Amino acid sequence: MLNRGSSIYVAGHTGLLGSAIIRHLEEDGYDNILTRRSSDLDLRNQALVDDFFQNNRIDQVVLTASHVGGIAANNTEPAAFLYDNLAIQTHVIHSAWRAGVRRLLFLGSACIYPKHAPQPIREETLLSGPLETTNSAYSIAKIAGLKLCETFNRQYGMKYRSVMPTNLYGPNDNFDLQTSHVVPALIRKFVEARRIGAPHVTVWGSGNPRRELLHVDDAAAACVLAIGTPDETWERAVTDDSQYMNIGTGDDIAIADLAGLIGKIARFDGEIAFDRSRPDGVAERRLDVSRIRSIGWKPRISLEAGLTETVLWYEEHSREPAPSAR
Repeated sequence: MLNRGSSIYVAGHTGLLGSAIIRHLEEDGYDNILTRRSSDLDLRNQALVDDFFQNNRIDQVVLTASHVGGIAANNTEPAAFLYDNLAIQTHVIHSAWRAGVRRLLFLGSACIYPKHAPQPIREETLLSGPLETTNSAYSIAKIAGLKLCETFNRQYGMKYRSVMPTNLYGPNDNFDLQTSHVVPALIRKFVEARRIGAPHVTVWGSGNPRRELLHVDDAAAACVLAIGTPDETWERAVTDDSQYMNIGTGDDIAIADLAGLIGKIARFDGEIAFDRSRPDGVAERRLDVSRIRSIGWKPRISLEAGLTETVLWYEEHSREPAPSAR
């Protein structure tokens, strides 16, 4: 198992989850953390990734790097989402194996599950039905990643683990309206509407779909626990057919209620309208989290507290609009 001096490579360290994992690793006393920016190491290039692993002593990989985005980005760039994610995860996993790195944590996504999976969604539901079309390219890539980990374990005796987080949010999120997920998009819309005195905010879709939301610090704590869990404990909690764990709260909220809550926290007092011409995405996705709870994890940050923190972070890190825009 790892000790506090083990060398840990966190791929995707500048992202929402990667940066939170590093904070939690450092808080737990791990002080030998290796990172590379994408400008210094293009994970889509197998030769560069091979060189990196061959030239560095690495005991554990945490693979959070990925091409991510919301409904709009997934709909308009499916080829990029599929290719980039397949390339990134395949190259990192294969190069880690070639370099003799026996331990790796792969970060997937709750979108791997079928569109009409029974709620709450158990890990065994994977591949039992069709995927949600709005993000199927990303989903297929993530399914391939977790299966790659499972097959490397079976064929080569590696200790590669996978976890499937639900929808994450928190400070350092992506607030670009063209590529962001639902929480940062709503936060930006409501904060900016309040700043300019807009009479209403328009939310995509009907407002009926339900989403499970997890603060990134809770997710990072689960990942650090997954890294440090003894092999016997991990293997008792998973099965031969699904060697991974969901990470979530087990609760969800309707998009309409989420919009109302964020609007209240952001101090927006106008109207909320729903654009039903825009896609809803999957109607409901709530995870069964009994496996991750069985190894000692549970979320600690409530939705309202987490959203309040994230709204304040966005307000502090975004600029007020120029007076002429009011």
